[in-house]
Amino acid sequence: MQKATRIAPSILAADFSQLGQEIQRLDQAGADYIHVDIMDGHFVPNISFGPSITKAVRPVTKKPFDVHLMISPIDLYIEAFVDAGADIITIHPEAGPHFHRTIQLIKSLGVKAGLALNPGTPVDIVDHVIDDLDLLLVMSVNPGFGGQSFIPGALGKISALRNKIDALGKDIDLEVDGGINFDTAPLAVEAGADLLVAGTATFRGGPDNYANNIKKLKGQ
Repeated sequence: MQKATRIAPSILAADFSQLGQEIQRLDQAGADYIHVDIMDGHFVPNISFGPSITKAVRPVTKKPFDVHLMISPIDLYIEAFVDAGADIITIHPEAGPHFHRTIQLIKSLGVKAGLALNPGTPVDIVDHVIDDLDLLLVMSVNPGFGGQSFIPGALGKISALRNKIDALGKDIDLEVDGGINFDTAPLAVEAGADLLVAGTATFRGGPDNYANNIKKLKGQ
């Protein structure tokens, strides 16, 4: 069943010169999760940061760290991100040869497991692993850069995954990441999403606007 809309601001759009303070501001502004985008310059054409910075900012908030790993090979780094304080680790099926094994590894370390679907990844790829998942992430842009435009074709994928989750009756978050703003957020929610990743839209206008931006993204 679709839950109330929650917002996971992507710290990729934060001011990195004061990252800890930015996360505290997001916490106080009403963020539900903190979305941590990890990019390696190999699986995606950009580099962000790794487990050491994730660990450094973990103490500044108690909000769940929603860690999205856009890296390959992936299994070697799962334990490092668990140690860094990840509450949820989301992987891409294309990032390793045996993604079910990677999901098992994540779960064995006591954190929640998510699976991310790129625009070109079919929804049926989840069918044999969905029982082990806590989160499904629809990428509504091709991963690697912030500030891209929402791909409308993602809406059909969100609806299809909502149907799969509801048929299973499991408590699985349905998250959308990419081009989420005040116009596209309600479309994603209407299609069935209940967790929205928003970078540029959350940080628009500076810290004084974070709380209002998050409320607007939630449709409040």
